[in-house]
Amino acid sequence: MLKITSRIIIPENEIELVAVRAQGPGGQNVNKVASAIHLRFDIQSSSLPERYKQQLLAKKDKRISKVGIIVIKAQNFRHQDRNKAEALDRLALLIRSVITRKKARIATLPSATHRRQRLDSKVRRGRLKQLRHSKPDYE
Repeated sequence: MLKITSRIIIPENEIELVAVRAQGPGGQNVNKVASAIHLRFDIQSSSLPERYKQQLLAKKDKRISKVGIIVIKAQNFRHQDRNKAEALDRLALLIRSVITRKKARIATLPSATHRRQRLDSKVRRGRLKQLRHSKPDYE
């Protein structure tokens, strides 16, 4: 079972874990040991609440396919158990990113002091540039 929050738990039978050979450097060990993990999770047939399913499907993430299957490949470690734990952690993190509600942004205006400081700095900068363009007096 994968615990997302205290209320949301995903049973193991909804998560498909397949061991595959890892890519990249690693010598002979890479060629003979299947230490990488491919995790597949079908959003639509899962036991997640409906609104979380909809938010996951609407999320623009390269790990979520068009048909609603999350595919995560974990191959950072040399041990299959550690890659499996990492893949499950990444799945939980992806689902938690949808669950947390984003705080509504309250539009604010800059203070009068800040506006005055900004304009003063622009005037100072303009004067400095003006001094660079002055013509020589030796004519």
